[in-house]
Amino acid sequence: MTLEQTLRHLAARGRPLRLIATGGGTGGHTYPAITTIRAARELLDDAGVGLEALYVGSARGLEARVAEQEALPFQAVSTGKLRRSANPLRMISATNLRDVGRLAQGLVQARRVVRAFGPDVVLSTGGYVAVPVGLAARAVDVPLLMHEQTTRLGLANRLLARRACVIAVSSPTSVELLPAAARGRAVVTGNPIRAELLTGDGARGVEALGWTGWDAALPTVYVTGGAQGSVQVNRLVEAVLEAVLRRANVVHQCGSSSLPELLRRAEQLPTDLVGRYRVVEFLDPELPDVLALADVVVSRSGAGTLAELTALGKPSVLIPLIPTGGNEQEHNARYLQQAGAAHALLGERPTPQDLHRALDGLIGDPALRARMAAQAARLGRPGAARDLAAVLLDLATSRPI
Repeated sequence: MTLEQTLRHLAARGRPLRLIATGGGTGGHTYPAITTIRAARELLDDAGVGLEALYVGSARGLEARVAEQEALPFQAVSTGKLRRSANPLRMISATNLRDVGRLAQGLVQARRVVRAFGPDVVLSTGGYVAVPVGLAARAVDVPLLMHEQTTRLGLANRLLARRACVIAVSSPTSVELLPAAARGRAVVTGNPIRAELLTGDGARGVEALGWTGWDAALPTVYVTGGAQGSVQVNRLVEAVLEAVLRRANVVHQCGSSSLPELLRRAEQLPTDLVGRYRVVEFLDPELPDVLALADVVVSRSGAGTLAELTALGKPSVLIPLIPTGGNEQEHNARYLQQAGAAHALLGERPTPQDLHRALDGLIGDPALRARMAAQAARLGRPGAARDLAAVLLDLATSRPI
């Protein structure tokens, strides 16, 4: 069924579509769900169909705060986290056993919520809280759309993969990594990113940062360790900062904990370099414009970050967070490096020399940056939110009126 046919079908029902979204614990799980809800609402609005959405998550998770910011109704359920170990005996712990009990409680709560709300479809974007909600949806025969952001299924999504009606993945290589029985239900949509990230303007970025020392004749490097910053990334960059500034501008989003130290470091820079360095704690409304300004990005390799970098076609130097469950960030970084879309500093202890070599090559070679940018853009899916929303709406039509 085409999207237009789906929207006509939903309009003929004469009532709003009812959606439960679940997923959380981190922004990597929460924001794809929020962005998809926005895209679905926009599509439905254009067709004259209302949307009644409920976000189900953990009371203590990021999703609770984000849902409130989005004015989305929110319902909390209990959940538990499985703490993994290479030694199976270490997984038999008091905390794991306690969280198994919380998961059982969450299943009861989630089933009650799903029955009471009566959704046409449930969207799950991963994280432990998605497990009870996804299982509850299938227990009462509500269609379940599962979305995976990383190249390999996370643990929560592995638990739900057998039950999901459709499994949306972020890259074609992810399909090959699914269980054989699940591949026929897979669709490649990409990982949704916020629409405003696609509308940045570099000149506005310079103005928003108040960056009077920015040198238009030099490339610009944007460094980020995520919203909270990363001590590892910050220290690596600090160690090579002066050498990099001799050939580039650097805007560095460092988080609150490292800001005082990096401000002191900035004061110690040679006078001819200090203006090229702009260090900030956090970027929010300025982020689209800073990304547009950047010629090279140094960052972690979380799925959300990579979705943004590839959608924008940005060359990057990736420093995976290790360890994460299943080493997802290392897999993500390796995937982009093998595609020629990034340099990846793999291993637990990348050195300042590793970072300098990677940056030096990109800063000094515009042709290399252009090739890497083209490869990144080839992998990018800037329309992922709309594509995932279209799959969601199509699945909703399978629910009886």
